[in-house]
Amino acid sequence: MRLRTGVLTISVCLALAACGGEAGESGAEQLALDIRGEYLEMAGCTAALEMTADYGQRVYTYGIDLSWQREGETVLTVTAPENVAGVTARILEGETALEYDGMRVETGPLDDSGMSPVDAVPVLLDYAEGGFIAACGMETLEEQEVLRVDCREPEAAAGTGRECSLWFDPSTHALLRGELSQDGFTVIQCVFTEFQMQ
Repeated sequence: MRLRTGVLTISVCLALAACGGEAGESGAEQLALDIRGEYLEMAGCTAALEMTADYGQRVYTYGIDLSWQREGETVLTVTAPENVAGVTARILEGETALEYDGMRVETGPLDDSGMSPVDAVPVLLDYAEGGFIAACGMETLEEQEVLRVDCREPEAAAGTGRECSLWFDPSTHALLRGELSQDGFTVIQCVFTEFQMQ
């Protein structure tokens, strides 16, 4: 518990330093910090999502059911397209296993760090819990006011290295959307529905 409190304190301090400034942004900053605290404390989550993985010359879109447990297994089950529905990826303590019946799902690396589509949702959740917040604010997404949080390395300029953008429902704090970019190019986009924290 002491380690988790320390991580939360450091995350809050970094987030305040990154977002600070404008008086009009203080509501968004506080909301971002509140959401971060909730994500640090959640035991797990479930969701349905549509994931688009862009390899440059190839783009794949999958429907996925997610079950993530902090102290257990992450399970990603493909729901679409139909020809690969039922393919399941299980991630436990850094080990990943694909379960399928004669079908191959593209899971090769999307960037130089070796991240693949299977890794994307846990990476998005890591950013939600502790990524350095470079910017945050309210914006309209599909006619709904949402909180956008942009994360990257503290010393990195926008458009360089890996960056993450997250969109949250301001009332339920559910993750609505997440994007991972490498050197300004979006390699993963996830649109979440039915996101439930546990």
